[in-house]
Amino acid sequence: MVVAAVLVAAVLHAGWNAIAKAVPDRLGLFARMSVVDVALGAVIIALVPWPSAAAVPWLLGSVTVHVLYNLGLIAAYHVGDFNQTYPLARGIGPLVVAVVSATVLSEALPTQHLAGVVLIAGAIGVLGLTPWHRVRNNRRAVVAAVLTGLAIATYTLLDGIGVRRSGSPLGYAAWLLALHAALTVPMVALIRRTRWAPSTEERRAPWALATAAGTMAMFAYGLVLWAQAHGALAAVAALRESSVVVAAVLGVVVFREPLGRIRIVASVAVAVGVVLLAVP
Repeated sequence: MVVAAVLVAAVLHAGWNAIAKAVPDRLGLFARMSVVDVALGAVIIALVPWPSAAAVPWLLGSVTVHVLYNLGLIAAYHVGDFNQTYPLARGIGPLVVAVVSATVLSEALPTQHLAGVVLIAGAIGVLGLTPWHRVRNNRRAVVAAVLTGLAIATYTLLDGIGVRRSGSPLGYAAWLLALHAALTVPMVALIRRTRWAPSTEERRAPWALATAAGTMAMFAYGLVLWAQAHGALAAVAALRESSVVVAAVLGVVVFREPLGRIRIVASVAVAVGVVLLAVP
C-alpha cells in the first residue's frame, strides 16, 4: 500500500512540475496554485483532526523550507532544461535522507532497500548530469538544482518527524500545504520586482492549469506524508523520486529535449531500484 501510494504521488509530482516548466509565467502559476491549495487545505482542515502540538515546530520549519524550495525550483526552471534540472534536484534528496535517517534517526535500512536507494540516487544523478556539455555550459542550472535538492532533503526529514508526531497525517498535510501556499503569494509579489518576472504579455498563467497543478501537488505530497507515517523515510524518499522516469518521458515528448542511450539506461536503473524497494 505504501509503495502504491508513493508511486502515484511520483506520477502526480512529475505532472505538475511539467506544467510549471511549460507555463511562461511560472510566478503567476505558483500564485494561482497557492490560491487553489489554500482553498483545498481549508476544506480538508475542517474535515480532519488537527495535528498535535508536538508536530508544530516541525510543521513550521517545513513550511519555511518549502518556500525556499519554490524559489529554487523557479530559478532552476528559469535557466535549465526540464529533464536536466528535475532529476538532478530529485536525486540529491534520497541520499541525504538515507544518511541522516541512519545516523541521526537510527532508522537503518535492510541491505536490499539500501541498494535500491543508492541505485535510484546514482541513476538520477546520471540523468541530471548527462550529456556533460549541457552541465558544463549551464552551471547556473546545476547550482540551482542542487540547492533545490538540498531543500527537498531538508523538508523531507522535517516532515518525516513531524507527521509521525502529529497524530493526524491528513491534518498535518492540510496545514502544511495551506500555510506554505499562503506564504507563496507574497513571495511571488516580491519576485515580480526582479529579473525573473515575465513581461506583462506573459502573465497569463491559466486558472485551469493552476487548478490542475495545485490539486496534483497537494494530493501528491499528501500521499507522501501518509507514506512517511507508515514506512521508512529513506525508502519513501527514494521511491518518490521514481517520478524522474515520468519526467524524462515528458521532457522528450512535450519539451523535445534530448534523451540518449545513457539516460535510457539510467531510467531503467531507477525502475530496478524501485523494484528493490518494493520487494520486502
